[in-house]
Amino acid sequence: MAHHRTTTDVLVVGAGPVGLSAAAELRRHGVHCRVVDRLPARLPYAKAVGIQPRTLELWDRMGLVRAVLEAAVPIRGQLVYADGEERARIELEMPPEVPYGFAALPQYETERLLEEYLAGLGTVVERGTELVSFDRDRDGVTARLRTASGADEELRVPYLIGCDGAHSVVRKGLGLSFEGGAFPEEYMLGDVEADWNLPHGYGVRSSRRSPDGSADDVLVCIPLPGAGRYRMSMRVPPELSAGRGAAPDGVAHGAGAAPDGGANARSTAPDGVAHGVQDGRAPELSDLQAVVDRLAPRPARLSRLRWASVFRISHRIVDRYGEGRVFVAGDAAHIHPPTGAQGMNTGVQDACNLAWKLALVVRGEAGPELLATYDAERRPVGEEVVGRTVRHAVHGIEADPDDRRTLLLREGQLLVGYRGGPLAGAPYGPAGAPQPGDRAPDCTGLTTPVTAFPLRLLDVLRGRAGHVVLLYGSDAAELAGAAEAVRTAGGPPAVVVLPAGADRSSLASLSVPVYRDAAGEFARLYLPDGATGLVVRPDGQLGARFPLGGAAAALSAYLRALSVRPRPSGNGSGAPTGPGGSPGP
Repeated sequence: MAHHRTTTDVLVVGAGPVGLSAAAELRRHGVHCRVVDRLPARLPYAKAVGIQPRTLELWDRMGLVRAVLEAAVPIRGQLVYADGEERARIELEMPPEVPYGFAALPQYETERLLEEYLAGLGTVVERGTELVSFDRDRDGVTARLRTASGADEELRVPYLIGCDGAHSVVRKGLGLSFEGGAFPEEYMLGDVEADWNLPHGYGVRSSRRSPDGSADDVLVCIPLPGAGRYRMSMRVPPELSAGRGAAPDGVAHGAGAAPDGGANARSTAPDGVAHGVQDGRAPELSDLQAVVDRLAPRPARLSRLRWASVFRISHRIVDRYGEGRVFVAGDAAHIHPPTGAQGMNTGVQDACNLAWKLALVVRGEAGPELLATYDAERRPVGEEVVGRTVRHAVHGIEADPDDRRTLLLREGQLLVGYRGGPLAGAPYGPAGAPQPGDRAPDCTGLTTPVTAFPLRLLDVLRGRAGHVVLLYGSDAAELAGAAEAVRTAGGPPAVVVLPAGADRSSLASLSVPVYRDAAGEFARLYLPDGATGLVVRPDGQLGARFPLGGAAAALSAYLRALSVRPRPSGNGSGAPTGPGGSPGP
């Protein structure tokens, strides 16, 4: 018999990288949440393996990045071969101001690190617990769960986030459409070791061209941690075709989303569209070796097959990312080709975008109107990623017409922005300056009198759960006035950045942290127009940019855009605070 109780602020369904990131951000912002996943344990498959620079920046601010860097391997570039000849060598070298490069880590390791981080914040994943159904009304959501013991639980929560993959119960319960198409080809996926002498840290794409110029035979290899270890994908031979079947939701996506959780569980749409791992005979080492013999640029012997499957690729996106108190993120909202490792990383950004907004609303510091900006900001990003990955899957990333720098920054998800969106304030400053909605660039060369080494802006922001206001200038009275205006407006914590030649001694009375832009990197990247203020959002995007003399008006306008309600004196009404300190925006 079901029992009904309210024990948490947010229920997160799905403990993949997206759900775990959402839960970690909620907990970091002081919001209680539960995370349920119907699988009894993490699946040991290297599905999503690429980690983008932008994701590493987000995990840096969370305090997770060191553990990830110690477990991951760098992806230095890609070697492109066609018809046995090298056609391109793509170096994945980021501009010097970007703190992280591209990395690879098997999905189960990413999940392990996120799960351990979340446990350190007091939330443990409830394995073997499935969301059966839910109802929603204006005041909350009633979720019906089935636990690992087979018991039924009815849970009342204010908010629900579906991070439950392409078969999402949450998406279907909301009645969201999931329109798109599919590639007719089937592929093999294998986690193996190769003894070839190709450069370490480089991916490989090798293809044979048909008379019409299209690739009719392809091998793609992504390096993984371990000597000679790769995740390889290639066209499937006819004898390994996964066959056809039918799924009630019209989507198949991965072993993790299969109804029984098995490695080769099948689920195919009525129109034959499927996405992810299919059933049928799993490829053997000899099947993979035959393709490597045919396409590898150097002779190679494969060994130590850890996992192999047949999979198919669809591209779909929901018509909206949520409704009322229920939201979807990651594969529950968008699926697409794995080209460029965009899927998981896009989902992590979904999670971080939604979590800080939910936290403000849950704590009573913003109105529920703020939550509508999640769809407004993230769905256009999802649409762009789906379209781009489809183009790259067909023509190859090397066919992209953009210049190399733009291509790398976009693939690293460093160009994701929300200019013109509902939270982006008015532009201010010279042409080329980062504007509201843009990613807040990192920079190095920030110093304090105490440290013997320069800091990065990420070092200054790390561990701060909420917004941060950066005040750039050298006049002590002007900076003090701006800091007081921020405090009076009920704004977030302020940090002062001094120009390289400014006199720090006159600022001794300031009650906010002060850093010197000793290397001039902050000024070079942010292009301040005299004394300038910037609001950095919790997800690392700029929320506002303004002259210091107009700090009070700019902060008030930004807080109004967030629907932020006046905060009582002290610490509010006892709302929990995150590890970063202030519970403010």
